[in-house]
Amino acid sequence: MSDPEGNRFSARAARYARVGANVGGIAARMVGTRVLGRDADRSRYAAELTGVLGGLKGPLMKVAQLLATIPDALPPEYAAELQKLQSQAPPMGAAFVRRRMMAELGPDWAGRFGAFDLQPAAAASLGQVHRARSHDGAPLACKLQYPDMQSAVEADLSQLGMLLAVQRRLSPEIDTAEIQEEIGARLREELDYRREARHAALYAHMLADVPEVRVPGVWAELSTLRLLTLDWLEGRPILDYKQAPLETRNRLATAMFKAWWHPFSHFGVIHGDPHLGNYTVFDDAAGHAAGINLLDYGCIRIFPARFVGGVVDLYQGLRDDEPDRVVAAYETWGFRGLRKDLIEVLNLWARFIYGPLLDDRVRTIADGVAPGEYGRREAWRVKQALREKGPVRVPREFVFMDRAAIGLGAVFLHLGAELNFHRLFEAEIDRFSLDTVAAAQGRALSTAGLSAPA
Repeated sequence: MSDPEGNRFSARAARYARVGANVGGIAARMVGTRVLGRDADRSRYAAELTGVLGGLKGPLMKVAQLLATIPDALPPEYAAELQKLQSQAPPMGAAFVRRRMMAELGPDWAGRFGAFDLQPAAAASLGQVHRARSHDGAPLACKLQYPDMQSAVEADLSQLGMLLAVQRRLSPEIDTAEIQEEIGARLREELDYRREARHAALYAHMLADVPEVRVPGVWAELSTLRLLTLDWLEGRPILDYKQAPLETRNRLATAMFKAWWHPFSHFGVIHGDPHLGNYTVFDDAAGHAAGINLLDYGCIRIFPARFVGGVVDLYQGLRDDEPDRVVAAYETWGFRGLRKDLIEVLNLWARFIYGPLLDDRVRTIADGVAPGEYGRREAWRVKQALREKGPVRVPREFVFMDRAAIGLGAVFLHLGAELNFHRLFEAEIDRFSLDTVAAAQGRALSTAGLSAPA
């Protein structure tokens, strides 16, 4: 049976019409300025682009937010502007929601719930979430995809290719070709809510022995390709705890650390979207903040065990000052054609990313650096060095590892947590071995109905 909302030419054409004129016009002005030898007013072009994307919402906005978190994927003026984008999209109205639910569950869709709130509890770039109840009173979260998102994603990825091509002309020291491939693969996966349901089952398995992190159960009978129904987990936004006692903030930061690093170090799986809206805080029986609810499972990256080994090798090579191990680790990550001078440049960024993990003491993540400046000096130094010694092609595996590290660091900054990150990480990689990770990953993926990575 054909999919009425598949990747259709007519829907792509409509999206091209909305996106192409505005984005293409900005890109043309950027290139024209460069060809004529004028100094490009990047700040103005960046502000224009942010305005266009903020109005369009949808996948291109999500891509822009992602690129803004990858150091030097875009010029700093663009990163600063794109970081202003919010992930709140205009919600679908009640009549529209009824039609969407009927398309997913049939004409008697409402009868399959005890209650269903037609007003969304949250709206994001690819879909919105509604509160509901089962017939036995269980609270539910129903994530409903916006219409024509598959066509929108394909159209927007095409536009992304044009923007990155312009970026490579303006700033050739960073080759973004593989970044585009990785973003495309993950975005296409995010459209498949059946896959996201399997991701949630995967996380339930991986975090079964981590009580500080809660994973919602999946209601398969109320889920489809574009509708995902999960348990509703009560909780408060993590930013509500910015002024909480240090002990509470440290507890929540530790839970976040385990939610990201435990699945990666033991199973080769990482959550690629540590967005503040993707988790809430749950209380214990006494009403005290006890841990986090992990809510969204669309952007999940599954790595082969050898890549996890490369991440551990890079950490241990930096820790123990073993240059050969560091080089081998970069090659495992996917960097190619590395010279000694390029390795020194990559080490600048690696020591920034791994810095808190290498430092065996209690500290904040920024360690005295103002939150707004955290990482800027390192990014600038890497950029300047690559202009002299590059170019370097950023491997696709780097994209979501880096995003997770930067996003997780931002959470720790918000909380002002003071922890020994080194000992937390050492505990996660204690007795690490490739064979153990590969075996554990195989069992977990089999349990969740997922395939192993190539």
